[in-house]
Amino acid sequence: QLNRQGNDVGSQYRSAMFYADDAQKAQFETARDRASEYWDGGLVTEISPLGTWYEAEGYHQDFFAKNPGQGYCMAVAVPKVNKIRKSFAEYVLAS
Repeated sequence: QLNRQGNDVGSQYRSAMFYADDAQKAQFETARDRASEYWDGGLVTEISPLGTWYEAEGYHQDFFAKNPGQGYCMAVAVPKVNKIRKSFAEYVLAS
């Protein structure tokens, strides 16, 4: 869903990839197009040029790995991660 993660709505919740050059943009477009075949309704991931980048605070880093039992992770992230692991098993590294 566009600009949404679970119950959280707004452009700050958008799915996006930020490219540094034209080659990276082309790679992102190819990846998005290939991945869209696996989701009903396609993907709404925005592909935009990389501007000034501000790294998020430490408590946001690796949130899913650090909080697997958190409600959003269990309800939204886990099913998506499992689908990725199943659909792209040959590309997923063992943890």
